[in-house]
Amino acid sequence: MDLHRLRLLREVHGRGTVHGAARALGYSPSAISQQLAVLEREAGTPLLERVGRNVRLTAAGQVLVRHAATLLDGVEAAEAELAAVAAGRVAGVVRIGSFQSAFIRVVAPAIRSLAAAHPDIRVEAAELEVEQAAPALRLQQLDVMVGDEYDGQPRAVHTDLLREHLLREHIRVVLPEDHPSAAADRVPIAELADLPWAACQPGTGHREMHVRVCRELGGFEPDLRYSSDDFLILLELVRTTGAGALLPDLVIGQGAPGVAVRLPAEGAVGRTVFLLTRRTRTPAVAAVADALTEAASRATPDW
Repeated sequence: MDLHRLRLLREVHGRGTVHGAARALGYSPSAISQQLAVLEREAGTPLLERVGRNVRLTAAGQVLVRHAATLLDGVEAAEAELAAVAAGRVAGVVRIGSFQSAFIRVVAPAIRSLAAAHPDIRVEAAELEVEQAAPALRLQQLDVMVGDEYDGQPRAVHTDLLREHLLREHIRVVLPEDHPSAAADRVPIAELADLPWAACQPGTGHREMHVRVCRELGGFEPDLRYSSDDFLILLELVRTTGAGALLPDLVIGQGAPGVAVRLPAEGAVGRTVFLLTRRTRTPAVAAVADALTEAASRATPDW
């Protein structure tokens, strides 16, 4: 059986529809359907069955996808080893997905250090949220993911992927520098009930954290007046509109002029940043993971 067709089958399984797989791979739906029909002839049994507008694997299809993952991982490892042999050192392409603030403070510095330590590793990086990146890891469209997890909001457990801790951040109250509560080192959230707030879009982990902190620590429903998934925009909204925000250490960096950065008086609120890869790591992926771990150790400020 052709490895390319096995990859198509796994993609259809991961996306749930032929059209979804076609969009992800840049093929037409008819081209994928034709290739899967050939694969079924090669297998000698149906591999997919239609359920409404979606498709699902038959029992035979599930067996084949399970073995396809092993075969494709083996091909990936062989390609990486061949690249290393040809170069005489660790080599290959490693694709990273990361959320914005870790991209700036962790991923970018790691890429710089890798360029010096491992010049034959080509790093490709894109800004992605965890919800997009985890499926892409399984489908071998990404090799490394940097994700985040707010206290009390655990991410899904992926038993087939390898997770490593990178760093832990404080969530800090960010206020206009002339706000009356900014005079104290720690700010009671309960004093900020009348403040307009800037937070990420509905449905995001940051938005959920923001609402939960205001309810649990402050005892009020926040006036979420401004929304953006760009943390730098949220910081600017505090600086220029008089809003408040709850932002992690990676966003604030070594300081933010024009705003006051304080800890909540009611208790610590935090966020964990983690690394996710497939369980089988090529030497190039292992080198990138090490560089990210080293960069993360220097990323948070010493307040």
